[in-house]
Amino acid sequence: MITAIVLIHADNSRIPETAQAVADTEGVTEVYSCAGDVDLIAIVRVRDHEQIAEVVTGRIDKVPGVQRTTTHIAFKSYSRADAEDGFSIGV
Repeated sequence: MITAIVLIHADNSRIPETAQAVADTEGVTEVYSCAGDVDLIAIVRVRDHEQIAEVVTGRIDKVPGVQRTTTHIAFKSYSRADAEDGFSIGV
């Protein structure tokens, strides 16, 4: 699975409706409303890179209230403690 973080600038008067519509979009697993430089953050999980473009530009960008998006591919990092604990399980 590939995880993408989509930063969404939305029409301020439509944030709750826009967040709900984005959350209902296939491929979107989580949506957060936030204060700061962006209005919403969506987590997209798909099987391949082509699907990211389909979800973001084909679906999220077309949601009423979405003004623009920026997409970041996410790579999970683990702390050494997590990795060491994982290898010690069952020893």
